[in-house]
Amino acid sequence: MAVSDTPRGTANGPLAGVRVLDLSRILAGPTCTQLLGDLGATVLKVENPATGGDDTRQWGPPYVKDGAEDTDLSAYFMCANRNKLSVAINIASAEGQAEVRRLAGLADILLENFKPGGLAKYGLDYASLKTVNPRLVYGSISGYGQTGPNASKPGYDLMAQGYGGIMSLTGEPDGAPMKVGVGIADVMCGMYATVGILAALRHAEATGEGQQVDVALVDSQVAWMINEGVNTRLSGQAPARRGNGHPNIVPYGVYETTDGHVIIAVGNDRQFNRFCSVLKLDKLPQDDRYATNPARLAHRDTLAAYLVPAVRAMTTDAVIAALEAVKVPVGPVQTLPQVFASDQAAARGLNLDMTTSGASGELTLPLIGNPLHLSATPITYRAPPPHFGADTGRLATDDPFADD
Repeated sequence: MAVSDTPRGTANGPLAGVRVLDLSRILAGPTCTQLLGDLGATVLKVENPATGGDDTRQWGPPYVKDGAEDTDLSAYFMCANRNKLSVAINIASAEGQAEVRRLAGLADILLENFKPGGLAKYGLDYASLKTVNPRLVYGSISGYGQTGPNASKPGYDLMAQGYGGIMSLTGEPDGAPMKVGVGIADVMCGMYATVGILAALRHAEATGEGQQVDVALVDSQVAWMINEGVNTRLSGQAPARRGNGHPNIVPYGVYETTDGHVIIAVGNDRQFNRFCSVLKLDKLPQDDRYATNPARLAHRDTLAAYLVPAVRAMTTDAVIAALEAVKVPVGPVQTLPQVFASDQAAARGLNLDMTTSGASGELTLPLIGNPLHLSATPITYRAPPPHFGADTGRLATDDPFADD
């Protein structure tokens, strides 16, 4: 899906006209503000001129190349910063603080991810800015939240995954605790922040009353422990590390084939019957140890002794074709190049190319499309991830949020 840099004034998403002042950096906050921008909001990203902008501009390689030279557009920065305008402001200076207060007076939403209390010394905390703009929705993302004994501690995705428990049950049963392969605590925190901010925006539009939205990496990570979290609270027992196995469903996991691996997810007893028929293990569903899902859970190890060699005797394609034919959930384990080369990715607009200008000419920015599909107010891709400070000239105008 190729998308050029279209005029910024063409936004027609559901948040068209909403103004976002983005004081966040790294991943959780930028994930939130990119989503708001994709939905049509105008986002001003404030970046620190003393550091060359968002830290992730330097988190490479790979970088977009301008001729033979690296640009300040790393893949990491680009993944969370399209549909934004970059303005360079030093908030440690009196002039910068005054500029942020002016922008906050024009904004509907402000998002920041400084340590709790960190912006108070600049007069940019919620208590200060709500006097400038009583309607302001002020989002605060931090490691542990604005309250609690750990509020002053810094928070990064890895620490949130460790503190929040996900690492304790990720990995092989006899292996070390393992983080998820991407910054999922950051990303989910950004999504929770988006939901809270939009709820607060609806309240502000209805009543004229803004509020602070306090979202923590650790809180978000604990919240998405879902069934494993409630299993623990109900049983009082820490869940065992099961690798790719499921705590409540058997068989459900990754199985080795003659030429790779396949995912098999048998969700009910009817599917188990059909699954066993494909593997020519028709007697298993009549065995009391395996007839029901609770029984299979209790005897998962002995069941595996039948299933693992039976699947290993088939090719990946053969397993997928046979199980799809009898409507048993099955699928491949794809590499990311395979994902982006798939017909499904193409059909769903997940390969997104935008363009920006460089000294050597037009530069292509390969990105990932937004997964939301709204029938009446679709996602719009209006501006590519910006170079540092590319839109600072807007600060000389009365309304830097205004369309060009």
